[in-house]
Amino acid sequence: MCLEIGRIGATYVIVALGVIIAALLSPHHRGWAALGGCYAFAALIASVVVRLDQTYGFTALMFILLVVWVTDIGGYFAGRGLGGPKLWPRVSPKKTWAGAIGGFAASLVVAAGFAAAGLGKTGPCCYWVRCSRPLPNSAICLNRLLKRRFGVKDSSHIIPGHGGLLDRLDGFVAAVVLAAIFGFLRGGADGVGRDLMVW
Repeated sequence: MCLEIGRIGATYVIVALGVIIAALLSPHHRGWAALGGCYAFAALIASVVVRLDQTYGFTALMFILLVVWVTDIGGYFAGRGLGGPKLWPRVSPKKTWAGAIGGFAASLVVAAGFAAAGLGKTGPCCYWVRCSRPLPNSAICLNRLLKRRFGVKDSSHIIPGHGGLLDRLDGFVAAVVLAAIFGFLRGGADGVGRDLMVW
């Protein structure tokens, strides 16, 4: 266990140094570079904290990933299929209220599936989905707002045609940070995954 904490601590130090170096190498956008580094650092810390739970860590991390991805996919198909009024046209002109509701319904199906498979309990899984529901759309809108601020279409060129890597991970970053805080407040640092999935 001591060796694990040592590696984790070293990772935090390396990432913190990366944030500082990115800020120093970006004289015109120093604050934005530091903020972006902190955003990535928060996702790393939260993912590690959730995963460290020996019993439920992996399950909780997969649950968070699936909820975010299914919310995105369900929202896309519901929005395209049903259309309707726009969620925030100035920032994300294609997002609709139908998509938001469809994404929420899809994420509840994932929560019910995890509970039915015995990987978590229905109440905690559905409660977390309800609490985290606004985060993926909010994170997506924030990502789009920042891209418009800097006049870029893609946040990176790692995944061509998908708006960049951040477009695939923006909802996850917000959700995993909330999950880590949620689990930590419920039961402390020892069982964040357990306290997210089972009460």
